[in-house]
Amino acid sequence: MTTIARGTDTLTRDALTVLQPGFTGTTAPDWLLRRLGEGLASVGLFGRNIVSPGQLAALTAQLRAERPDVLVAIDEEGGDVTRLEARTGSSFPGNHALGAVDDVELTHAVARELGRRLAACGVHLNWAPSADVNSNPDNPVIGVRSFGADTGLVARHTAAYVTGLQSAGVAACTKHFPGHGDTAVDSHHALPRIDVAADVLQDRELAPFRAALAAGTRAVMSAHILVPALDPDRPATLSRPVLTDLLRGELGYQGLIVTDGMEMRAVSGTYGIEHGSVLAVAAGADAICVGGGLADDETVRRLRDALVAAVRSGELPEERLADAARRVRELAAWTANGTTGDTASDPEAGLRAARRALAVTGGESFTPLTEAPYVAAFTPVANIAVGDETPWGVAAELLALLPGTLTGSFTGDSAGSDALAAAGERRVVAVVRDEHRHPWMAKALTTLLTARPDTVVVEMGVPQSPPRGLLHLATHGAARVCGRAAAEVIAGA
Repeated sequence: MTTIARGTDTLTRDALTVLQPGFTGTTAPDWLLRRLGEGLASVGLFGRNIVSPGQLAALTAQLRAERPDVLVAIDEEGGDVTRLEARTGSSFPGNHALGAVDDVELTHAVARELGRRLAACGVHLNWAPSADVNSNPDNPVIGVRSFGADTGLVARHTAAYVTGLQSAGVAACTKHFPGHGDTAVDSHHALPRIDVAADVLQDRELAPFRAALAAGTRAVMSAHILVPALDPDRPATLSRPVLTDLLRGELGYQGLIVTDGMEMRAVSGTYGIEHGSVLAVAAGADAICVGGGLADDETVRRLRDALVAAVRSGELPEERLADAARRVRELAAWTANGTTGDTASDPEAGLRAARRALAVTGGESFTPLTEAPYVAAFTPVANIAVGDETPWGVAAELLALLPGTLTGSFTGDSAGSDALAAAGERRVVAVVRDEHRHPWMAKALTTLLTARPDTVVVEMGVPQSPPRGLLHLATHGAARVCGRAAAEVIAGA
């Protein structure tokens, strides 16, 4: 049985209830178990917490032994953003690949299988899908995490993803409201600004969220973005006009509103995490996500105390905090009771989707490789959402098909010549990621193709640049299965 009432008053319990903190390690630390006993209702998991499905299941069982209805959340988008398979790369392509196929039944099947695997490990809230319309091709943080640049396509696949995930008993958290697609700034580092008219927002950014709400998404995540047409003063996460007037009022949403990570610089750099959390709850948010970076008991204590103090000073209405805590508990109850979803396994769903998403240019004149090539990976700096711990590319998959394959990673102005020198006489496979966003990468590819026109090019980001190379493969994402699909074509497997 839960020990929630262990010496804590209602106000303090409510303040703990609205927090979704992270922690370090692969077992629950004592401080986290203690906080669960005091009223904490949610825990967020990241790649650092996960080694294997068995270990993850043991971890969630440990949490539920302290609080049976604990809401265990994860940031598992599949594709480039994976926590379940952070050490190997995902078994599922991300949104951009699913959008490229544009088969809503396939998207539903992929989301259902991903949800089934999460539920089997005891995870029942997924901070996904991204419903952002990637209307800015230079977007540094969304990109392949979006289903695409077409609003209608994003809307129908967002709905399919939500229903697929929730059919497996895992609550979807559609993000990043009101839409992070038209930004050129990463909100992990600074505050992005979207300067478009209200009618553009209605027609473009909000349409996928309306589809998600119609599909019954159990949660929505706010974005740390400034949208002057909605609120000229505060980012969406801290904006009552955005969260209460628009999302609750105009759109009629009554589920859980979760913030994006509060330690992200777009909020913490100006407001600080304590004041930012108070403003977020006051604006209409129900759950404070924190723990991607700050993942300790001191952070939980600071946020709890800030919320309690804000109620006592009159800055935060007590009924608003109580309402937020109620919504968290309602979702926790949904995940704890009667949410055994579709358990039918479809282990090939991810690979099937990755193969269908592959766009091939030049294949009619290409003869598959029979000798081990040199894979030159032109590697940009990964954004924080993706992380740099997850392997990507085609080298590992080509090594399995063509033993003896060698690889190297290159960056900067000399990347092309360095790759040529490293490759020697071997056939070259060049792997890029968002070539259009990185001038040094485009230059490196030009250098390589000038000297070795038989180079195979694999674009694993958004395929915005014109295809070039004897064979050009666009995978629409860098998941492990996307690399396998490309390797199969290169090796004729």
